[in-house]
Amino acid sequence: MANLPQALPQAWRPPMGWNSWDSYGTTLTEDELLANARFMAEHLKNVGWDTLVIDIDWYDPTARAHGYNDNAPLILDEYGRQLPDPVRFPSAAGGKGFGPLAAAVHELGLKLGVHMMRGIPRIAVDKNLPVYGTSYTAKDVADPDHVCKWNPDNYGLNQSHPGAQAWYDAQLDLFASWGLDFLKVDDMQTPFHSDEIAAYHRAIAKAEAKYGRSIDLSLSPGGRVATSYVDFLRENAQMWRISDDLWDRWEDIYQQFARLARWAPFQNTGHWADADMVPFGHIGLRAERGAGDPDRGHVQLHGQLERPALAVDHDLQAGDPHHHRRSGHADRSRFVRHAVRRGDGRRADLRPAVAHRVLLRAEALRRRHRDDRHEVNGARGPGGLACVWLGRFGLWLAGLAAAG
Repeated sequence: MANLPQALPQAWRPPMGWNSWDSYGTTLTEDELLANARFMAEHLKNVGWDTLVIDIDWYDPTARAHGYNDNAPLILDEYGRQLPDPVRFPSAAGGKGFGPLAAAVHELGLKLGVHMMRGIPRIAVDKNLPVYGTSYTAKDVADPDHVCKWNPDNYGLNQSHPGAQAWYDAQLDLFASWGLDFLKVDDMQTPFHSDEIAAYHRAIAKAEAKYGRSIDLSLSPGGRVATSYVDFLRENAQMWRISDDLWDRWEDIYQQFARLARWAPFQNTGHWADADMVPFGHIGLRAERGAGDPDRGHVQLHGQLERPALAVDHDLQAGDPHHHRRSGHADRSRFVRHAVRRGDGRRADLRPAVAHRVLLRAEALRRRHRDDRHEVNGARGPGGLACVWLGRFGLWLAGLAAAG
């Protein structure tokens, strides 16, 4: 990576990292996060893996693995903003939030992110807590008619009320003050809440300007997000899911082919369609369902189609060494490092005009080879770099061959 430009744009290549959900559900602890962070720093950072994300309900002291609690006693500050459970995250005690944990992760040369739900906590509304920096209250800005169908923690926000933007501004100000680098925001796209997405983006932009740092925004879940939203999504996020939760079974992986093929022409530096996490290795108390070929195919499919590699979603310490070679070794990670190496290792450094012709050729090839065993794709990289490749899918995904 030493020969790459030093001043790269935000999310210049698909984010690469780890998410806690599949292995820990809603019960991740600080010690577990740091253990995985140390493993990543030692074994994966040198090939680009650099982000760890704490998934849902880090603010629920009664959280249980892979389930949600009605009327959970969420830990909030006096303005209704979520705070980490200090039992699971001891460094957060005394109102410090994730500041100390983010600092520890940064010391390892890595980034820290968290999962959030759209809207405002119902507890904050029940208590009618004030919205920071305004004369409004939580009841003023809440939208009880637009709630998540599968999680009971929050109400929506009434974006026609000026206090709704102030709520997100205050929430993001707190997160940025902790030093967070990445936010996975759920219940944004199914259905598609364009007003909430835009409000969240504005709040992040304000926090970035105030604290002088960048924060990547990842939208979830995917469902049936249409490509017609691509311009809006590029304006407001670095990543957006294009599928529901994906598991390590061939049937799930096969279903991603059409989704990824549909979105591949829209992948571009800084803004990425996301086909969900890569669930292989030691997941909770079990190994992945699709040992061997399916998880190998999963990694290669996602690398070929240039989707975000956030996240490998298993306990890094407990994984079989062959999974770490697959996710961390240079000859595998090249699949997901944009314009560094691809397939057989050849790299095409093309001028923009040439890159355009190459991508047109890829489109022609795509039309000729669209069946259930072939996909042809092209992608742009920083400075007009372009790659075209043909992937053949049989019992497992064949190695990628750079072309052009």
